[in-house]
Amino acid sequence: MGGQVLLLQDVAVRRDGAVLLRGIDWSVREDERWVVIGPNGAGKTTLLQVAASLLYPSEGVVEILGERLGQTDVFDLRPRIGLASAALAERIPPDEKVIDLVLTASYAILGRWTEEYDSHDVTRAVELIDQLGCAHLIRRRFATLSEGERKRVQIARALMPDPELLLLDEPAAGLDVAGREDLVRRLGALAQDPKSPTMVLVTHHVEEIPAGFTHVLMLRHGSVVAQGPVDSVMTPENLSQTFGVPLVLDRGQQGRWYARPA
Repeated sequence: MGGQVLLLQDVAVRRDGAVLLRGIDWSVREDERWVVIGPNGAGKTTLLQVAASLLYPSEGVVEILGERLGQTDVFDLRPRIGLASAALAERIPPDEKVIDLVLTASYAILGRWTEEYDSHDVTRAVELIDQLGCAHLIRRRFATLSEGERKRVQIARALMPDPELLLLDEPAAGLDVAGREDLVRRLGALAQDPKSPTMVLVTHHVEEIPAGFTHVLMLRHGSVVAQGPVDSVMTPENLSQTFGVPLVLDRGQQGRWYARPA
């Protein structure tokens, strides 16, 4: 069993009078791959922002990679965390080339300027872009990519600094079926690679959970419904309670999940 990567104890987040998270206790170890699942408004993205050190809790204790929020320099901590999210995508300069978008993650910046990169950085960027099926896009500008291509390039960027923790906020959102299946398959391969960082993936569709993910945290109205190993926690009862509707749960041959109304 690996060391502890994330620890949240009795964490709450309040904003403008609204309680976004309450009473969250959660521990993630380095050899685990977690899915955070729940309906819209459950607090999933808020939880991921806390895990990324981008949001301080209103109460409770948060430790990320052995550093306690409030007692550490988050600017030293954040380069150790890879993050792919819609909020980040909105800040990418439209003219940025794919190779430069991935390279600039080494400096935790957006937008290539005058910084220099050595051959090791360039080689790593090219390998990551290729691993995510985007080698043919390497000189293309971000604005010209399809939604699926953008999602894959963002994940390559998130992996560029060799992070110890990789956070993916709804990576398959907005994709058609073919794009979703391609991305989920690639994330499944990444999850099953022992050299990959600890991974946390947020979604509200069980169909988007890649094979190889080991644990699940279910959220509803900012509170934990259930959490633990995916094989024991992913039940129709827990999922129905999480989404507030009766659901039937099926599992395919490749370990993928499918839900439908009861």
